[in-house]
Amino acid sequence: MDQSLCKLTLVYPPESEDSLLEFMLEQDPPLSGFTTIKCEGHGLGFTRASASEKVRGRINRRLFIVIMDTQRVEPLLAQIKAELPISGLMFWTEPVSIAGRLL
Repeated sequence: MDQSLCKLTLVYPPESEDSLLEFMLEQDPPLSGFTTIKCEGHGLGFTRASASEKVRGRINRRLFIVIMDTQRVEPLLAQIKAELPISGLMFWTEPVSIAGRLL
């Protein structure tokens, strides 16, 4: 069976992290595992930035990264949009040609 994999990356405000992670941990079938990273956003879109973020020129953000079956991405994003609307959520996918664990 040919299974096409991709990397799904979500960028979201820190205050959304607990609800997003709980949502992802409750997926059925479960996600194969994921990574979260504290990061900062740069560029446009500072309308919701705090005063200190505007002065610093960057916004506190979090990254959620998961390798998954490409066919699950769109239904998952639709479910997030319907059940867990997160203001300012940004996403993208990238093809993955190979993934695994080295022992």
